[in-house]
Amino acid sequence: MTTLLNYIVWNPDVYLIQVGHWGLRWYSACWLLGLLGAYFMVKWLFYHQHIAEKTVFVGGKKQVVNVFDPLFIYCFLGILIGARLGHCLFYQPDYFLSSGTHFIEMLIPYHKMPDGSWQFVGYEGLASHGGTLGLMIALWLYCRKTGVKLWQVLDDIALATPITACFIRLGNLMNSEIIGKVTDVPWAFIFERVDQHPRHPGQLYEALAYALFFFVGWYFYRVRKQAVGKGFYFGLCITLIFVFRFFIEYTKDVQVDFESGMLFNMGQLLSVPFVALGIYCMWRAKQQK
Repeated sequence: MTTLLNYIVWNPDVYLIQVGHWGLRWYSACWLLGLLGAYFMVKWLFYHQHIAEKTVFVGGKKQVVNVFDPLFIYCFLGILIGARLGHCLFYQPDYFLSSGTHFIEMLIPYHKMPDGSWQFVGYEGLASHGGTLGLMIALWLYCRKTGVKLWQVLDDIALATPITACFIRLGNLMNSEIIGKVTDVPWAFIFERVDQHPRHPGQLYEALAYALFFFVGWYFYRVRKQAVGKGFYFGLCITLIFVFRFFIEYTKDVQVDFESGMLFNMGQLLSVPFVALGIYCMWRAKQQK
């Protein structure tokens, strides 16, 4: 990374590690770090709140069952499936629903090449709105299976979510994707893999905001002692994230062609119901005092 005419020239290697034809991309590493950070945070919260284990009776004998362990799998699959389907159906339905081959590409991390072969490309395209919705459905299924209270799980996950969101946006930065509009601010990035124009580093704006939102939630939990299990933290998290997401879209370049000329882009339109849900959840939590 170097500076040129007061701008930051950005063109990092997409691979953190590469051995032969195999490589670990920065984007994948950031996803894993974000998920692991949230995993350990939620694990601490579960044990701190004494809900990681519950006592059940099997055959008349008392047994202690760990209900935290399955949570990671539910979250991982919910986020991945939701984010992938969200991108394909919200942003590129004309491609992925146009043929059986393209529909298969939506489901598997392979792309059919012009010569008829299939190449591993990973899941190119994940939408945060779809990931959020997928996570909510996965948590509902988890709570049905384990008997843990849904609102408590939603609040605990919400406290950790900004960690994952921050690392995902850092992964987008390393991929030089979700770039901003052309600008002359001194901290602009020149994404060399895209063009030679200085642009807003929208991914970095979001990463920094999500890091701040984590500390906001932590402040309410540790300092203000706001009760968990009423939906306040869930509402606070999605309100902060998607209000910011709505306004940060004004600094981003058009992501898909159909957004050109739209008063509000797809990201903004999808943010509105999440903001409304978040405000309702915070109001509901306050009413329960």
